[in-house]
Amino acid sequence: MTSTLRRFRHLVAPAAGAVYLVLWIVAEAGRSGLADHIVVVSAFAVAIGLTNWMPATSLGLVVVVPLLQALRLLHRPTDTTWPEYLAIAIVVGIVGAGRSDLLRWLAVPVLAVASAAAAWAMVVPTVADPDVWALWIGSSGGTRKDLAFIALAIAGASGIGWAIGVALGATWRIGLARGRVVEAEREAEVTTVELHAEQERARIARDVHDSLAHSLAVVVSQAQGAAAIAVRDEHAARALQDIAEVSRSALGDVRALVERIQGAGDDARHGLDDVPVLVGDMRELGMDAVFEQHGTASEVSPHVGSAVHRIVQESLTNVLKHQGRTSAARVVFDWRGPGLGVVVTSRGSAPLVLLDGAGSGVAGMQERARLVGGWLRAGAGDEEHEYVVTAWVPTAPATRTTETGPGTTPTAVTAATPATAATTATPTTATATARDTGASR
Repeated sequence: MTSTLRRFRHLVAPAAGAVYLVLWIVAEAGRSGLADHIVVVSAFAVAIGLTNWMPATSLGLVVVVPLLQALRLLHRPTDTTWPEYLAIAIVVGIVGAGRSDLLRWLAVPVLAVASAAAAWAMVVPTVADPDVWALWIGSSGGTRKDLAFIALAIAGASGIGWAIGVALGATWRIGLARGRVVEAEREAEVTTVELHAEQERARIARDVHDSLAHSLAVVVSQAQGAAAIAVRDEHAARALQDIAEVSRSALGDVRALVERIQGAGDDARHGLDDVPVLVGDMRELGMDAVFEQHGTASEVSPHVGSAVHRIVQESLTNVLKHQGRTSAARVVFDWRGPGLGVVVTSRGSAPLVLLDGAGSGVAGMQERARLVGGWLRAGAGDEEHEYVVTAWVPTAPATRTTETGPGTTPTAVTAATPATAATTATPTTATATARDTGASR
């Protein structure tokens, strides 16, 4: 239901503009002298229809049209067409429901100026055109009194429309934010279970490696030593050599099995390509979220991409929960080093939820970074209400040292490590440095 409303909400303003124009045509059908006035009504209908895509233009139209009418440069309202000014209330209401705080508050002086201009066009007579409000209702209160009354009436109706729009917009964004938090918490629970299972598999893998690998290495060493001693007994030497070869092969199989166990459990459903979507979702909630990349992107393994996606997801969820939907968040990828540097900087002081103890979000992110050979730090930034998450992950998997048995030379392929990349892991565009802390996120 929510996704359907999100998909079609941009059609509300055009539909309202079309209904406004059709209702006016139906109401005024058959009356004479309306050909010139259709320009005014069409301009108001366009202003309503463009409110979602061009709110500033719509606000300008609902001010300019009444001003031109007050200056007698456009056809003034008559005793049957003056309800056209309902367009002012509709436009400021839709703008009030929008995501821009600046335009939302700009709509208040706009409705005041538009109401005053509309009242002037309705009330103040001229020698050439004395047909005004006083004649329509037979009022004898005077032009000034009628002008003040009409201006306040239009401004009041428009203000009510603006307040309704603000309330509906706030309710929509809060509901959307709560739904996003619930979804994130559900995913966090699933991720926690997966992480615990991954940790248990890693523990089992280490136990298998420590026990079997050591024992097999001893068997290989003893068999090779015995074979060297029993050179005079051909059959014994051959049997001992076979034992050494089989044990060496089993040692390799054990290590391969351990690597597969340690790499299991992460199906990498999401990757780096999904990070902009996360940022866009936060921006949809009203957050001032931006995504930047520096340097030339390179290939990363699916496990590294999934880990980075989860780290950014958890960081943005924490921003939403602990700093509010009006906070500012900046996600930066820095490829200008031996690995990928990730920085999530946020500022805000309007949390959606209250802290009830130390959370496990940062610990989970640190474990994800560690499992792919990287690191993560999180803590308060240098500025007030600022929080910074800094991480580094390798862009190419490091090769482990392999041994083929006693008497052979261990081999290793050099790769970038967190220690060697520490000076370049943090993007230079980040304006704050996270201080290590046991963050309560």
